[in-house]
Parts: sequence; structure tokens; C-alpha cells
Amino acid sequence: MALTEADRIWMGGTLVPWADAKVHVLSHGLHYGTGVLEGTRAHLTPRGPAVFRLDDHLRRFRESAHIVGFELPYDLPTLRAATLELIAANGHSDCYLRHLAHIGYGEMGPALRPEMAVEVSIAGWEWHAYLGDAPAERGIRLATSSWRRNDPNALPPAAKATAGYLNAALAKTAALRAGYDEALLLNADGYVSECSAANVFAVRDGVLFTPPPSAGALRGITQDTVLTLAADLGLAVRTENLLRSDLYTAEEIMVCGTAAGVVAVASLDDREVATGPITRKIQDAYTAAITGRDERYAHWLTLVHQ
Repeated sequence: MALTEADRIWMGGTLVPWADAKVHVLSHGLHYGTGVLEGTRAHLTPRGPAVFRLDDHLRRFRESAHIVGFELPYDLPTLRAATLELIAANGHSDCYLRHLAHIGYGEMGPALRPEMAVEVSIAGWEWHAYLGDAPAERGIRLATSSWRRNDPNALPPAAKATAGYLNAALAKTAALRAGYDEALLLNADGYVSECSAANVFAVRDGVLFTPPPSAGALRGITQDTVLTLAADLGLAVRTENLLRSDLYTAEEIMVCGTAAGVVAVASLDDREVATGPITRKIQDAYTAAITGRDERYAHWLTLVHQ
């Protein structure tokens, strides 16, 4: 997907022109994957543009860096203010945000050392639904990948690390080349983990299920949002291991993520799945929450202009 360029990117404590936001070709993160990221969104609400669950995303950003083995050079209030400054500078009312921290230029070799420079940037651009607008209505075609999700003791999925996305890239690319919209990954034990860039839910006997972090799934903020919305809608929710066959026989399947939103699944491995009422209820509740139309979730919104 081609980027829609904006005017500015926040980088190293200041706003710079989009084209000038550059790193050295010998940056450590480029060679060894020593970086962490966050994907966040701002939406237009009745009170102006607002970032959805910004503080939660920034906390996970800091935790991811800590898991990988380095600390962010900025505290969370600074990153919060920088995010809002960037959105205002670019004049965005609705945009995707990418927070990135990586080990920069200065040393080679895979080991991390305390003296290594950590570079931080925040970019924002107009990016519509990751899986496209039409699939959100009709449902996507999902395929189980031959690639297994990263083992927690090989590359911790709890960290939203740049290195881990090679796993996602391999699975997603194979799915697209085979004519599907998205890839479903299993873990080494054969349990359902997550998609290439989204958590997965299944409805069985009216109960909403999602895999636990121990299955290799990222602790998704959108996943947590869906669990909260579902409980508030009076739906039974459970977090437990799922087999591929559990999804084959599910009444509904949906995937969710900051980039994707909440999207119905129309088929898994060429087995049709109903796009039913629970998915639609969650989609409606999610849209109302992120756009400020449901005041119960106003605490999840950080207004750009305060």
C-alpha cells in the first residue's frame, strides 16, 4: 500500500519535513531488527480529532522496548505531547500513527549495550482500513499459513518488535499470492495464535473466544477493546486455546487490530463462515467508541486540541 505523505514527522524531539526523516544505512535496527513499534489511530469525533487509547499504546511501546533490552529516551508524557503536536501540525482529523524506536548508528554486532543510541520517531498519515473497506462489509478470505508464529522463547511476541514482523511478512505475502486476504498463524503446538497483523475471535455457541498470549498472540489493544465491548453488550467472552478445527466449526469469525478495525471473516481455508449478528454488533460498538459517539468510552479518547 502506497503511503500518503504528510507534511511533518516527529523525530528526535523535533518536527522535520517528511522527506528529511532519515536514518543512517548502518543503523543497528536496520541490520538486526532491534526496534519496537506501535500502531495507533486518530479519528474525528464530535469534539474534534482524538487518538484512541493513546496512553495504552504508549505504555506498550515502553514495555516492548524493555522486553527487547533498551529503554526509551523520552518519558510517556513527552511522547503523548509529541503525538498530539504532530497530528495538529499535519492538520489530520483522521490518521494512522506509527511510533518507532530503534537502536541507531554507532556500533555493529547484534549485542545491545547501554551506551547505544536509541532513535525515536512518530509518523502519521491518512491510511484507510488495512484490509480494505469492502472486505469489512462482506468479510475476508483467510488462509492458515504454513509459517508458524514465533515461539515466545525464540522471539517474544509480547514485544511489538520490528524483528517479529518478518514472520508476519512471510505469512501475509504467501496468503496474498495464493489469492487470500489475510493469513492465520498457528503456534508450534498447533494452536491458533493470531493473523499477520490482527488478533482473531471465534463465536461458538454464542460465546466469543480469543486465543491467550501464551498461544503466541500479541496482547492486542483492539483485542482488549473488543473483549470490553462484548462484555458490555452482555456477551459471554472467554480467552483460551483454539484449534484450527474450532474455527472451522465456529458460527462466526472476526479479526481485529488498530490498522484493520473489526473485520468479519467470510471463509477460512475455503470453508465458508457466516458473517453474523455478533460480529456486526461488535463492529457497530467499536465504531461508536473510536469516533466518540458512545460516551461510556470517552476515557479512551485523547483529544488533539485540548
